Amino acid sequence: MKKVMVAVGFTLWSATLFAQAPAPSTQNANNRFEQLGPMLPTPNTFRTAAGAPGKDYFQNRADYDIKVELDDANQKIIGSETVTYHNNSTDELPFIWLQLDQNLFAKGSTGSITRTGGVSESGMSFTQLQNLTSVRERSQQQASDKYGYKITAVKDAKTGTNLKYTINQTMMRIDLPTALKPGGTYSFNVDWNYFVTEYYGRSGMEFFPKDGNYNYFIAHWFPRLCSYSDVTGWQNKQFLGQGEFTLIFGNYKVAITAPSDHVIGATGECQNYKQVLSATQQKRLAQAATSKTPVVIVTQAEAEAAEKAKPGDTKAKKTWVFAAQNVRDFAFASSRKFIWDAMQTDVYGDGHKIWSMSFYSKEGNPLWGQYSTRVVEHTLKSYGNRTIKYPYPVAISCHATAGGGMEYPMISFNGGRPEPDGTYSAQTKAGMIGVIIHEVGHNFFPMIVNSDERQWTWMDEGLNTFCQYLAEKEWDYDFPSRRGEPQYITDYMKSDKSVLSPIMTSSDNVISLGPNAYAKPATALNILRETVMGRELFDYAFKEYARRWAFKTPEPADFFRTLEDASGVDLDWFWKGWFYGVEPVDQDLVEVDWFQVDSGDPVATKAAAKEEAMRRAGTISKQRDAATKAETVVAKDSTMKDFYNSYDPYAVTENDKKKYQDYLATLSESERATLEKSAGTNYYTLSLKNKGGLPMPVIIRMEFEDGTDSVARFPAEIWRFNDVSVKKVIATNKKVKQWTLDPFQEIADIDTENNSFPRVSQPTRFQLFKQRGFGPQGPNPMQQQKQTTPPPARQGTGRN
Repeated sequence: MKKVMVAVGFTLWSATLFAQAPAPSTQNANNRFEQLGPMLPTPNTFRTAAGAPGKDYFQNRADYDIKVELDDANQKIIGSETVTYHNNSTDELPFIWLQLDQNLFAKGSTGSITRTGGVSESGMSFTQLQNLTSVRERSQQQASDKYGYKITAVKDAKTGTNLKYTINQTMMRIDLPTALKPGGTYSFNVDWNYFVTEYYGRSGMEFFPKDGNYNYFIAHWFPRLCSYSDVTGWQNKQFLGQGEFTLIFGNYKVAITAPSDHVIGATGECQNYKQVLSATQQKRLAQAATSKTPVVIVTQAEAEAAEKAKPGDTKAKKTWVFAAQNVRDFAFASSRKFIWDAMQTDVYGDGHKIWSMSFYSKEGNPLWGQYSTRVVEHTLKSYGNRTIKYPYPVAISCHATAGGGMEYPMISFNGGRPEPDGTYSAQTKAGMIGVIIHEVGHNFFPMIVNSDERQWTWMDEGLNTFCQYLAEKEWDYDFPSRRGEPQYITDYMKSDKSVLSPIMTSSDNVISLGPNAYAKPATALNILRETVMGRELFDYAFKEYARRWAFKTPEPADFFRTLEDASGVDLDWFWKGWFYGVEPVDQDLVEVDWFQVDSGDPVATKAAAKEEAMRRAGTISKQRDAATKAETVVAKDSTMKDFYNSYDPYAVTENDKKKYQDYLATLSESERATLEKSAGTNYYTLSLKNKGGLPMPVIIRMEFEDGTDSVARFPAEIWRFNDVSVKKVIATNKKVKQWTLDPFQEIADIDTENNSFPRVSQPTRFQLFKQRGFGPQGPNPMQQQKQTTPPPARQGTGRN
């Protein structure tokens, strides 16, 4: 750190000391802060420049009446549906498109044969190998005609006439007898069946070898209408497995027939509990309707008794009838192994009660019985307070395999499973709670704010992951969130650009979907909330977006425009950098120069000069020569002395005082006040570089010599004249001993080694250990505790 004395006139130093930046680089820095302009679609009567639905906004809808049977003996779905399609657009539609998602597993589907990956020479886990080959195995190595839809009938609902249809892999076009005019409706019937695949993360079945039963998680199970919108027309992009689902709203009536010993949870409200539940179960359900804690409707003992049967043993059947209003999809879960608990609570304190429920087999306990339903209720509360209140009557969490999760309206399939002995690690617990929050949270994005998942994964996953991060913190202050904090995204952002995709990439083309579509947009929103906009402005604008687009289909431009419209903050530079680009954040605090004003007062200036001269004179040679100071010629012979041997150049003379008074007389009253105020002030010029390319606010912490500190914040517009390097002056009455950029890890800076001045080395730690081979790494902490703690005295023979 250099100390420079400015010995110039007041007018000169005040003009030069505060120069903010050198001349702009040859690259046009202004383009980072120009408006998105043509990068966004032109506003129109369907979608306004403010980001709201326009006066001509429309969306079509489809109502479903479905009868389906779960054939447990053959693991098969057999269904029949009547669909009533409403054309609310301004266009005539000569045909309609339906989605046949199960055809992803048909032999030769584009999604299966384009799956890529390689075997690692260093070895792979069983899970990695299974994930690498699972879709290909299901679609190619098994019977070619087993998986995928078998469409057995497509008919006009009124006349019974067969309709012409064409299947193109995961899409089916139905040619209408006459074009469906604007405002018109058309009803048709479809019959189909398919074999259920193993659970693959979105739907399917899980087999339990010990008791020979299946848990079924049934989704993407019926032919569903594609979306027709002002932006895409028909959204009939093929389902390749990664890009999820673009759907439209409608009303559903679904009758599900299953073995009589199965318990079913589904989208919507059950219409016939009296016919499918025992009197005892009905009594428990009535108790749950007024309980603030979960009540078990189907107990573990009852589930264990039921699972003694096998698929095909039970010939009797029951039909569960569900109704759901204004939802975009329908899913259900069914098993004789299910435990079921529930509570109906006033989530928002407004008198409107909502059912929170969980369905899980004994393999999920004790975690699921303790946490799942309470987490469901918490999620509804947290998300509802930040967006809109949950409008549906029920929210369900179902235990599906050990990890991962998937969402549908009012119901979600979630992982998280303890060890067979009932113990679990802290990571397993946090993972289960986190995935329940995430999947139940998807009820808001995209089940209510109905974005186009097939095109824009981030609009549901990124926004939902951000809300998940906030809900996790509200669940437990010390919750180990994996995504949301800027420091967690830096490893991804520093990756080679050849393996990075902009967030604004079509879902099926995104590389590294998790970091790109979940973590990076969630981090970006957290940075907007905490650093760029502030909580108050961000929270209002984010809630306004949810309000505007609830039960509608927003596009990215609607999100970008709404946040700016509702906050009054220009964020185009942010969308460009974080959503359209792949550059990282890397700010470098290159140097700090220290200046003090030379006021001209001889008392101050000569005292400072004397102090500096004494500092410079304290060399090692001078220190050692002091022992022989009396042996010098001048010391021994006084005749060798003259005027300068007693002259003090740092003494203040009358002439010095007069010159200073004459200088003060030339200053105006305001200039003199400014000069007096600057006395003792330290002016530090910070030289900053934007090495990463992505402009971000500059946050700098100053640690003073007296042990106190302070933080200065400068918005990203500090880079608007030069996006490569800038200089910034900070004035303080205290002397700074240490400077640190991004002290609270707010901006996702990928290199913190260059964030300090003077530089502070960061240690890289390594661990000493004995070499060991592969294999189990030991018991989890709960198992360790069990091994070291003697069992309690036996109190009885009862079983929990």
